[in-house]
Amino acid sequence: MEKIIKPTSGYLALFILLLVIIGGVFSFYGMVTSDNKLLYTILIFLCFLTFIVIVKGLIIVNPNHSRVLNLFGKYQGTIKANGLFFINPFYTAQRISLRSENLQGHTLKVNDKMGNPIEIGAVVVWKVGDTFKAAYDVQSYSDYVRVQSEAAIRHLAVSFAYDNFEDQHAEITLREGGDAVNGILENELTERLAKAGIQVEEARISHLAYAPEIAGAMLQRQQATAIVAARAKIVEGAVGMVDMALTKLSEENIVELDDEKKAAMVSNLMVVLCGEKAAQPIVNTGTLYN
Repeated sequence: MEKIIKPTSGYLALFILLLVIIGGVFSFYGMVTSDNKLLYTILIFLCFLTFIVIVKGLIIVNPNHSRVLNLFGKYQGTIKANGLFFINPFYTAQRISLRSENLQGHTLKVNDKMGNPIEIGAVVVWKVGDTFKAAYDVQSYSDYVRVQSEAAIRHLAVSFAYDNFEDQHAEITLREGGDAVNGILENELTERLAKAGIQVEEARISHLAYAPEIAGAMLQRQQATAIVAARAKIVEGAVGMVDMALTKLSEENIVELDDEKKAAMVSNLMVVLCGEKAAQPIVNTGTLYN
């Protein structure tokens, strides 16, 4: 488990480092000017050794960064506080960023649930939440995020149909799912990336389209479906208008029509109301029954 620690402030060590440097300079000057060179040689060596120890132990942690400390293969803790610190010079400190990062995945070509080839891509916003898992449970947490994100997007694509058609009625589709599809993707990524200590802040589909080889055919199918739906609406409205016209003529006794004339009138009205072009009227100069 991640263990947060706060080491000793590094400003005292920095002050001692300055004193060691000054002492080393004076020791070198004394070795040159004095006859007791052995004493000053030992002092220079001690100053040099102290300098190496202090420099090796000083670390700077910037905002939204951390250091994972390890001593001879054993995890010691994580520094998340910001500033100058002094740590055991034998520690190895691994830098891990805690900032949010964007992953713009490549556009993937996969088959949807109905077997149609589609192109899909997503944007994932993530950050490291558990430094211990990110440092020790996976080889490279950034590569792990990239590979697992691609796997999650592929799994999402094959789990749902791209779109609904007349003979297909899915509750959720990739094109119309919107926030529901994005939520499913985010939940799957959260589960996959938890092993590496990664927190998923947002995941959204950024690109969605049919593959080029079937895009034209699918566009024609969508257009045909739209045309059929529009025609059905026109016919429904035309039938209502014809029924209203016959009812009005009958209620107000404007004209008496037998079944044959009613059929002819219905036929003419349906042609006028459902035709794509405006009908050309023909004026009847005789009687209605001629």
